[in-house]
Amino acid sequence: MAETLISPGVLARENDQSQITSQPIQAGAALVGPTVKGQVNIPKLITTYSEYQATFGTTFESGSNEFTFFTSISAYNYFQNVGNTLLVTRVASGSFTAADSTPISSSLPGFDTSFTLETIGQGTIMNSTGSENASGALTNGTSDNLRWEISSPDTGSGTFSVIIRQGNDNTRRKSIVESFNNVSLDPFSSNFISRIIGDQTQNMLGAGTSSPYLQTSGSYPNASRFVRVKEVNLLTPHYLDNSGVAKDQFTGSIPVAASGTFENATGTILTGTGKYYQNIVDSDTQGLKAGNYTDAFNLLANKDDYRYNLISAPGLYQAGYSSVLNTLVSNTENRGDNIVILDLEGYGKSITATVGTAAGKDTSYAASYWPWCMVTDPDSGQRVWVPASTLIPGVYASNDRTAEAWFAPAGINRGGLGQVVQAERKLTQANRDSLYQGKVNPIATFPGRGVVVFGNKTLQTQASSLDRINVRRLLIALKNYISQVADNLVFEQNSAATRNTFLANVNPYLESVQQRQGLYAFKVVMNESNNGPDVIDRNELRGAIYVQPTKTAEFVYLDFNILPTGAEFPA
Repeated sequence: MAETLISPGVLARENDQSQITSQPIQAGAALVGPTVKGQVNIPKLITTYSEYQATFGTTFESGSNEFTFFTSISAYNYFQNVGNTLLVTRVASGSFTAADSTPISSSLPGFDTSFTLETIGQGTIMNSTGSENASGALTNGTSDNLRWEISSPDTGSGTFSVIIRQGNDNTRRKSIVESFNNVSLDPFSSNFISRIIGDQTQNMLGAGTSSPYLQTSGSYPNASRFVRVKEVNLLTPHYLDNSGVAKDQFTGSIPVAASGTFENATGTILTGTGKYYQNIVDSDTQGLKAGNYTDAFNLLANKDDYRYNLISAPGLYQAGYSSVLNTLVSNTENRGDNIVILDLEGYGKSITATVGTAAGKDTSYAASYWPWCMVTDPDSGQRVWVPASTLIPGVYASNDRTAEAWFAPAGINRGGLGQVVQAERKLTQANRDSLYQGKVNPIATFPGRGVVVFGNKTLQTQASSLDRINVRRLLIALKNYISQVADNLVFEQNSAATRNTFLANVNPYLESVQQRQGLYAFKVVMNESNNGPDVIDRNELRGAIYVQPTKTAEFVYLDFNILPTGAEFPA
């Protein structure tokens, strides 16, 4: 279509300004800590608390008492506040391995095992092997481990069903957690058992270094949440002949109908004396030490593989675990796309000690809260003391659900801690002043209002916009989205068209943030002024984003003026 007029006439031109701005990739929270079961040092994305329970467990017994890790309480609280996704990384002390299935037998003479399953979860808690009673209940079966069953073997088609059951069920009342029907041992079949159930496993390499990584082995992604195919001992390639009849040499490979257990897992969570809840100390936090967390923190430093907008490790506190927490904060600063919820002191410490510890940290990528709080454990029903970092991710999730990341997750409207029975200490105004001047966000108790987060400061010492949590989280949101847009420009032509593509995506997004009260004003520059010939010759593309973040009203002054009768009110 012509874009100019050569002779007199009318030119009607279209200018499409209705493009829908793509939304940023949503990132939830990251949670690091001990759990009852699951894979050690393998981050797992969880979307519901029931999924968390099935994957990582909840309560456990130590001596005559029942305990719940802070990790579980934090996960429950996060999803209760409608958090979207939670990246959970289990840490543990010592070596942990998965459990193998007891022999899944075939009818072929001389072969005890047709194939072997392996639990995805690790640790001795996955071992269910033991005798069955008259009703088919296992001696060692629990709600945390598993048992397997083979049903409907058909030598005519070469198929059978694999059923995964909960370890504490019985023959009369089976508790089936997963079933895979009509699978086969034929590697050329679409229903090959490894293809249907999955056979991949991940192992951490480079443990103890600053850059550990995960190596995946196996051919097929895991469709099962609980087990994987470890080995197929009796393959049946092209099980049917050209007439559709089973080949005699393979029919004996099909497993017989039976049920069994899992065994040979190693690793236990009950190590040392085990200090829990308010009793954790510098040398023992829920049975762990500082070094147990280092690999997990360094693994999560990989920004390409793991996305989250905040991270916490309830059970670690700065005064007792400074080295490993300094690693976490340093990694977060290098990533630049999340904020650390950092506890400062253990239970029962003073305001002076808490503020003193805060003075030793200077970063806008971390925020701290005080004091500890009492909550009701959702799984054991006990009332227990937990550090603030157990609960604050839930406050952020609630804030983001009802408002935006650039709103302060604090105050009566968005900082309520309705699940808290009581705070360790009811703070006076003077207490709150001391904490806030010391960069610590008070958890206040108000009559009729309950327990409320009443602070919005990061641990940055210098006074600037970034000493406020809502501004730091605004910048995280902006950088995340704009970086996603910029990723698409790498290796594109350094031309005006490319620069305009960037502006066409970024400007509407920033306008939407401004409309949603995140910015007072903004400006984006990516043109010839900052992309001259010398820049282009160095294969660079430069952009400049200027923003004026919206500030929060933290200090409200109300002047009550008493005037004599007949006086006029000021305009």
